[in-house]
Amino acid sequence: MRKTPLLVALALVARLASAQEEHDPADITLGERLFLETRFAQFVAANATDLNAPLPDGGDPAVETTETTSDPLPGPFAGLAINCRSCHLVDEQLVIDPFGIPDFNAGGMRTYSDFARRSPVPEREDGLTHTARNSPPLVNSSLARRGGRQFHFDGEFVSMHDLVKETLLGRNYGWLPAERKQAIAHIARVIRHDNGSGELAAEFGGSYPRVLRGTDSRIPEELVLPPLMRMDVAKASDAAIVDRVSVLIARYVEQLEFARDDDTAFTGSPYDLFLLRNNLPRRPRGTETPAKYSQKLAAALERLSAPLFVADVDGPFAFHDQTFVFDAQELEGLKIFLRAAAQEPNEPEPNGEAPGAVGNCVACHPAPFFTDFAFHNTGVTQQEYDGAHGGGAFAALEIPTRKERAADPDAYLPPTHKHPLATGRFRAAADPGNSELADLGAWNVLDNPDFGRAQGKLRSAIVKSLGKNPGRDARLDAAIARFKTPGLRDLGHSGPYMHNGAFDSLEDAVGFYVGASASQRAGELRNGAPELVGIELGPDDVAALAAFLRSLNEDYE
Repeated sequence: MRKTPLLVALALVARLASAQEEHDPADITLGERLFLETRFAQFVAANATDLNAPLPDGGDPAVETTETTSDPLPGPFAGLAINCRSCHLVDEQLVIDPFGIPDFNAGGMRTYSDFARRSPVPEREDGLTHTARNSPPLVNSSLARRGGRQFHFDGEFVSMHDLVKETLLGRNYGWLPAERKQAIAHIARVIRHDNGSGELAAEFGGSYPRVLRGTDSRIPEELVLPPLMRMDVAKASDAAIVDRVSVLIARYVEQLEFARDDDTAFTGSPYDLFLLRNNLPRRPRGTETPAKYSQKLAAALERLSAPLFVADVDGPFAFHDQTFVFDAQELEGLKIFLRAAAQEPNEPEPNGEAPGAVGNCVACHPAPFFTDFAFHNTGVTQQEYDGAHGGGAFAALEIPTRKERAADPDAYLPPTHKHPLATGRFRAAADPGNSELADLGAWNVLDNPDFGRAQGKLRSAIVKSLGKNPGRDARLDAAIARFKTPGLRDLGHSGPYMHNGAFDSLEDAVGFYVGASASQRAGELRNGAPELVGIELGPDDVAALAAFLRSLNEDYE
């Protein structure tokens, strides 16, 4: 439903004005500048002799347009090269019409994700044109969690600093695994030789040498780095410069969170307003786990006899093409979402009534973060692989044992700077022309010494999900096609969905779980998540669940 132009225009002006009045700490602001920097890419190293001049023959074709699930959009970095923002957009594709209404046919807002199923990467001689997986949103990605942080769909990184550093030096920026030394030298060269003539320098305090040293009186006060973050790039080593760049970008990404109040309860969506309006628990208390909190919330909802709903006048949305509501359908979807599987199939309710629809979504997506930060195999890889090669193909796919993989890592594992010639065949999109390619998720990382820092947390996560430690061989088998559970807030600004971007709509994504549940009960999913068995949904329940998920949308800026 379209909003009145005046309401949306006033809301947009107020939010932008508020944002302009506040200043982030200088290290976060510089991190944002580095997040936007387009000269770190291999394309620039190969095509520019003067790092402060425009690229001589135009920019990298990978950024000429913004790829979407339909027609491409004009690229915000056309004529330049890859940067972090290329795959983690915000308002670059937001178009406001003359009436103050966002043109939702022209892209729209993002929560630091892109519009593609898999993100484009610069073309090199290895033949890759896209990332192996969908670009995840960065908002809320760094939330603190029990067991510590793990990043990427397969748990490859245990800190945002590690993730940023390896991205800058990796294939997303066009660098081949054997070019790590060249990548480090090039990034350091960009920082050392920046002369302050570019647009980013004009907006963010001048040249990198000046801003990083932090002592020049011409630097605006809000951009003066704290002493511990300063660096004399003329004296620092290349590696130290790259490490400092990575730290600053990580600090910027780590503070990207959805709106919360001083009590750390979320505040920005119709769902959050519904909880507040009905005096429902909005966050775990003390040492209460998200799972226990979700159970408490589910019980409170069942006792709620006269709910106070949320109407569009309570918003409205400025950046979503939907009304700002939480009504009866959303409430039914929330109850289904929180309704956990019974100990026995079709176990009656305590009041003797037949059980309602069971989403069992809460098993992996407990409130208030709507993720358990764990790893599960929901069957997405199998669906993609069988779609390319026929039913039953993934079940029959030959996957090496731990000993076989260790004996020949190049044949099976992802390429790294330690194994630059590795095929990466099990971290790849399914291809009808090549039955050797599939994405096995966490299997690529677990017990892989090239990802040494990730081992402890990933091993613990998988053992916890199994309820026991079955031994190294069985543990590796249990990692097949597992991927990290995503958060569900503001899905309207991060589609398409799943690690491979397979689904364009929430209805399609929810409907997938209905089929995956049936496959798991029939024993047809290879290494399928046991939580899938608990799903009991009918056709009408899909619509209610999708309505609830939309109530988690908010206007992130």
